[in-house]
Amino acid sequence: MDSLAKALGYGPKDRLLIISADLLGSTHAATAGCFSAMRDGHATTSTLMMPGPWSRHAADNTRPDDDIGIHLTLNSELDCFRWGPLTYAPSLLDGDGGFPRTLPDLWDHADLDEVRRELSAQVERALLWGFDLTHISTHMGALQQRPEFFDVMLELAIEARLPIRLEGDPAQDSAGFPFRELAAAEGILSPDHFKLVRGGARQHFMSTLKHLKPGVTEVVFEPAIAAEELRAIDPSATQRVDDLTLITDRRLADLIDSSGARLIGYRQIRDLQRAAG
Repeated sequence: MDSLAKALGYGPKDRLLIISADLLGSTHAATAGCFSAMRDGHATTSTLMMPGPWSRHAADNTRPDDDIGIHLTLNSELDCFRWGPLTYAPSLLDGDGGFPRTLPDLWDHADLDEVRRELSAQVERALLWGFDLTHISTHMGALQQRPEFFDVMLELAIEARLPIRLEGDPAQDSAGFPFRELAAAEGILSPDHFKLVRGGARQHFMSTLKHLKPGVTEVVFEPAIAAEELRAIDPSATQRVDDLTLITDRRLADLIDSSGARLIGYRQIRDLQRAAG
């Protein structure tokens, strides 16, 4: 497929924007924040963390028109708030009984058969609970940066017929293998460009809008409502509350319009991929 934007029915110079609210299901604050970002704000998609303690609550409050992907999870990075595998997977546990906190710990000790079973279980449970999954992403990039882990994610994407969020050339150069080309060869679609907002959400997003390239760009936030729970467990709590404030700012619609960007979600990309066979 030569141009994702063209295949979606847009022109070669059109700038399409996906705004993602990540970590649905991880905490109550994040779950409420993601739903607010989509329903009261300008987020066009969200990602579900199935091992998160609040994933069942997310399932009970999801609406048919919510655009939600699966955030495949093999790490639990917070120091004092832990989640772990849905399956029996000893190699995916650290000494505290949760997923490994760091990527090197995961990559050094994970058994790939256990990885495959665990990730399949996350997808299957999400579907069983009624989520109409629109795409796949990977928590902390764990499945993107190592070829043996990427192969597992790609197999799941092919089986589930879902697009994958993949980062761009710098991440691919760091990984040392052409994960974007490997996905495309299997008919798996991905946005053209990727931006993760880290600190100074408004300034960072305004800069991204100003320099938006033709094609499909995904900008990722991790919004959350202000809650003592979140402040107690997550050092980035203030930043995440700022993310939600920005995404739900009514003035943002005018800024997006004036930039010439057009908002889309992942459902259009998923439907295009499935129609292409």
